[in-house]
Amino acid sequence: MDFFWTIVAMVVLVAIAWRFLGQYMVAVYEGRVRYLGFIERPIYRLLGTGPEHEQSWKRYAGSLIAFSGVTLLIGYLIMRIQGSLPLNPQHLGAVPPALSWNTSVSFLTNTNWQNYAGETTMSYFTQMSVMMVQQFVSAAVGIAVAVALIRGFSRKGSSTIGNFWVDTVRGCLYVLFPVAFVAGIIFVSQGAVQTLGGPTHIKDVLNGVTQVIALGPVAFMETIKQLGTDGGGFCNANGAHPFENPTGLTNLLSLVLILLVPVALTYVFGTMVGSIRQGVAVLAAMTIIFGCWLTFTAYAEHQSNPAVAAAGVTHQPGGNMEGKEVRFGDTQSALYGVVSTQTSTGSVDGANDSYNAMGGFGLLTGMMLGEVSPGGVGSGLYTILLFAIIAVFVGGLMIGRTPEYLGKKIQAREVKLAGFGILVMPITVLVITGVAVSIHAGRAGPLNAGPHGFSEILYAFTSQANNNGSAFAGLSGNTAFYNVMGGVAMLFGRFVIIVPTLALAGSLAAKNLVAASAGTFRTDNTMFVGLLIGVILIVGGLTFFPAVSLGPIVEQLTHHKFFGAAFGPVLSTFTPFGHLLSGGIL
Repeated sequence: MDFFWTIVAMVVLVAIAWRFLGQYMVAVYEGRVRYLGFIERPIYRLLGTGPEHEQSWKRYAGSLIAFSGVTLLIGYLIMRIQGSLPLNPQHLGAVPPALSWNTSVSFLTNTNWQNYAGETTMSYFTQMSVMMVQQFVSAAVGIAVAVALIRGFSRKGSSTIGNFWVDTVRGCLYVLFPVAFVAGIIFVSQGAVQTLGGPTHIKDVLNGVTQVIALGPVAFMETIKQLGTDGGGFCNANGAHPFENPTGLTNLLSLVLILLVPVALTYVFGTMVGSIRQGVAVLAAMTIIFGCWLTFTAYAEHQSNPAVAAAGVTHQPGGNMEGKEVRFGDTQSALYGVVSTQTSTGSVDGANDSYNAMGGFGLLTGMMLGEVSPGGVGSGLYTILLFAIIAVFVGGLMIGRTPEYLGKKIQAREVKLAGFGILVMPITVLVITGVAVSIHAGRAGPLNAGPHGFSEILYAFTSQANNNGSAFAGLSGNTAFYNVMGGVAMLFGRFVIIVPTLALAGSLAAKNLVAASAGTFRTDNTMFVGLLIGVILIVGGLTFFPAVSLGPIVEQLTHHKFFGAAFGPVLSTFTPFGHLLSGGIL
């Protein structure tokens, strides 16, 4: 499908879903959708809870942490005893301890970073009971946190923000299961594999070689992987594998599924706080950032590949086709990459490591903005609302009034919680990246020298701390260092943001509404959208520009012969970690 018409089809489908899926989700979280009550009610009885048992933010957060801890241990245990469990036609053995830790944390946190090849490491049982289950549950948890924060804005004088167990169950039963099931049928009809049979063996009689073709329950895992913005694929090649993504229709449907819930949540937000315009303002900020990054990255990938040009191929009319899915082309792959990194999905239909320097810059910096355009399921909305708190604080300072957002006074406690939540990710990324480039275990990971090797390390921890899961793939990540430190980055990027977000929800829910006046700073107009975008760009730019300068920016500049010859040695001498740029370490 032509790039332009792909964009048109994607926008139309997502726009329709914004209204209808958004309305449906409002009804779900207000308890007005009960057609699966015969399943829902027994679950509540088993848990000893129900919609009538609302929780304070502390109990909500405690339930979330306890549930996450238990599922983390269960996932780890299943991988460690995989060889003794059923549905293992390839007789795969236990997953090593460090990799089991990293993978269990990864799927728990909605990151789905994969330091393994799924079809040769994980059994069918592990793929379904750990990966696929967490793809539903971790997504539902993210939505639950976003809904809890929305309740904080919409309620007044309340000590509760909902019930974690109820919100999570409803998210799985009424939102994720139905959509993923219908999409799964479409994927199967297009040729995506869905079987519990063992792999197929094909023998090449002429050469005496036998090829093993891995099969498995792929199609339905693919749809929840995209819908839940999880991104973890059954196969190592992810969305570039024809068993996962067989046709142009499944490629388009993948893009739509990724965007559905994050976009629809802006409608949920606007409806539940009593003003659709507020949701539209947030969506406008998301859309502008997304559009700018898509345009920039697609343009960069439509340029010639410098390495191919250096080899003598100067005419590259198809743009940078190195590492691209040839069925879709450079701009379609760039679209997929931007959609995947502007959300927390992380799935790929090409090789991110083979992007041009500025194409890789687009993917990397899209995550560095906090993944709010539109971000992951739930996480995108609650993160951009943290930025909105800071934006109204700045706006209040400019007009000399106490900041207010949606009728709630934004005071020191709210600003501190929002600021803390926003800064967790960049601090985590920069500190762990600094450690990685300073010790041998970290420097041994990249497969490329110079600035691109640094970009591989920086990209890995940016992806993990943002719970994205995509990789430059030029990093040997299946080592004790990267498995352990990656797990730490993913846990920080998930829970050290969620807890202050829930505390913020509790603080806001307890406040009473303040009547609007002539001096109230409006948050549903173009000025606020511009201010919100400015805050997001400033935070991302100020914190990450020095690091990005060492990676893709320097790589791009060194492609120019004059700069490389004249300034390369100077840069290597005076820039922090300058020895990385010369290739001396990486």
